[in-house]
Amino acid sequence: MKIVQTPLIIGNWKMNPQSVKMAEALFKDVQKGIARVRGVDVGIAPPAVYFSGLEKLAKGKRMMLVAQDVFWENLGARTGEISAPMLKSLGVSAVIIGHSERRALGESDEDVNKKILATLKTGLDAVVCVGEKKRDTHGDYLSLVEKQVRAALAGVSKAKLSHVVIAYEPIWAIGTGNTATSSDAHEMKLFIQRVISDIYGRSVLSRIRILYGGSVNAKNAEELCTKGEVDGFLVGGASLRASEFITIIKIASK
Repeated sequence: MKIVQTPLIIGNWKMNPQSVKMAEALFKDVQKGIARVRGVDVGIAPPAVYFSGLEKLAKGKRMMLVAQDVFWENLGARTGEISAPMLKSLGVSAVIIGHSERRALGESDEDVNKKILATLKTGLDAVVCVGEKKRDTHGDYLSLVEKQVRAALAGVSKAKLSHVVIAYEPIWAIGTGNTATSSDAHEMKLFIQRVISDIYGRSVLSRIRILYGGSVNAKNAEELCTKGEVDGFLVGGASLRASEFITIIKIASK
């Protein structure tokens, strides 16, 4: 039986835009553009320095704030780090964890798992990124993704799975203009579901949304939704263009 999820679209602004004024303007433009859109959940992941200003705009509205990263301890001598309780106090609802750009800086599967457990313990949702650097004809990339999923979910109870989102982001497609085909995305969604099913049983699959991220734009979003059957998107560059991001959200809402 096909599992139908409410689509989730997250705009990952990364280290953009250049000022809080620009961030607030972009946030307002997206809010205005989706005011009448229903049937989709929307999140914005701005640089952490903008949370204070955007929290006021998000309060009581339909767009949630998402953090781009988190540290696994609550307090301590951790220069430059931000804890899950700190993020929660600023109105953040979810955290992106294990993004390929963080992994490229040395973040390990163990680090990702610790961040997930700390995030869930605080009552925030965890958006867990997995994906391969390149594809091979032998299917070794599937083993890599399975390893990442199993490591990420180590110690996560069934009861917490409704607060977990898996974002499949093939690294070869991020910021390159290359996008996985709809069949690629669908294959990987089914594969990730199989891994999760092996760990927890099939009954949990209705609790976890599986997103696609990697050069998502207004031109490829519809096919990825309809033929790829993904449960939403983790959008990078296109989320910085309000009109295009709004179009992606509207496509997913259908």
